[in-house]
Amino acid sequence: MTQLIWIAMPGNEEMAKRLSALTNGEFATLETRQFPDGETYLRLKADVSGKEIAIVCTLDHPDGKFLPLAYTAATAQELGASRVGLVAPYLAYMRQDRRFKEGEAVTSTHFARLLSATVDWLVTVDPHLHRRATLDEIYTIPNRVVPADIQLAAWIGAHVTRPLIVGPDAESEQWVGRIAKHVQCPYIVLAKRRLGDRRVALDLPDLSAVRKRRPVLVDDIVSSAGTMVEASRLLVAAGLTKPACVAIHGLFAGDSFRVLSEVADVIVTTNSIAHPSNAIDLSDQIAAAVVEIAKP
Repeated sequence: MTQLIWIAMPGNEEMAKRLSALTNGEFATLETRQFPDGETYLRLKADVSGKEIAIVCTLDHPDGKFLPLAYTAATAQELGASRVGLVAPYLAYMRQDRRFKEGEAVTSTHFARLLSATVDWLVTVDPHLHRRATLDEIYTIPNRVVPADIQLAAWIGAHVTRPLIVGPDAESEQWVGRIAKHVQCPYIVLAKRRLGDRRVALDLPDLSAVRKRRPVLVDDIVSSAGTMVEASRLLVAAGLTKPACVAIHGLFAGDSFRVLSEVADVIVTTNSIAHPSNAIDLSDQIAAAVVEIAKP
């Protein structure tokens, strides 16, 4: 494989440098700032002609990140890069995958079209595939999805004695079941009814056989943390200990991390989004996926 040139969008420098080291790549400096009117200035400080480029940009808060990302990719292409790929450990705009009300935008499809027209390939970590089987249903570029279940299971196995894996809703059962199988422990799944963007109603199953186990709440995304907060309160009210809360993508909107901290014993996330709760490193898995998809 030709040497990769790694470019970090602002805030992604640590991940990009780690991936560059793991792939024997070159870390290129990106100079960017905003003009007084809010427009973006951008300069690539590396020779990218004929090179394979990997841009690292996790896409939490995507609206402010997409245009600079698009300008970076377009500039690399104009300067002669052979291909420009994107490493987005968190991939945004996956929730709205159907039209629930008349006139709604199906933003997952629209964003997929925009991103597919911007870069040549995509590597991401466990996107929120709810009513879709694969990214290929909406993305037209080659892509690789890095699963995080083995790494989550390894952390649980190393840090929790007699765990009980708890899934927040029916859609989580398949991958919660895989984590429980890796850890070799039982699991339960809650019944969830969403009452709004920040409010949910949950129902617990029969806990009589698992009361002596330590609950581990597992979810793919923690945004408002409403589901984990409500689940934690219900589990404690039912006589279990405060749960460990483990998630792949920790968005933690507003004061959600503080609120969750009040009802959880510990909060752990992967480094798909930089946050103080990061305790599970996915760099090796991401680097392997990039080496697989990058041009030989």
